[in-house]
Amino acid sequence: MSKANQFLKGEDAVSPVIGVILMVAITVILAAVIAAFVFGMGPPEQAPQASLRASADTIETGATGIKLEHQGGDAIVLTDARTKVTLDGNEVILALDETNQSFDAGEIMYVSLDGDNDDYYLDNYKNTTHSNVSSVVAAGETANLKLIDVTSQQLIGDMDVRF
Repeated sequence: MSKANQFLKGEDAVSPVIGVILMVAITVILAAVIAAFVFGMGPPEQAPQASLRASADTIETGATGIKLEHQGGDAIVLTDARTKVTLDGNEVILALDETNQSFDAGEIMYVSLDGDNDDYYLDNYKNTTHSNVSSVVAAGETANLKLIDVTSQQLIGDMDVRF
């Protein structure tokens, strides 16, 4: 038997082992791709990107509230399912009618305090319809206003307002 034939006979087991390893690798890769589609491992949701400015403002009858200005960027949908607004950790009630739930660039909203039930309201109007409007905080204090995108759990805005 020649030396070339002996060399070929010794390689019989290498080809099936490499084939099995390649098939296992392909199966693992396919399983990972299918799992990514099934479990939704796509890009995460993004919060609206907007430039907001908050400042102290007199709302009515001398009570001070917060004036929130949308200075540019994405529109913010102001519904309980899409956006959560808090003032010093307290939830702000979105007192908006169903036709005007989008906060677009150039618009202004106001945060006020209803003194009867100590609830904070975000409203489209400077002169609110609440019966007993009180100052949000006392003069010289600072309030923290946050807007949070509910779907992505990301901050849209985090502002400190000094009165």
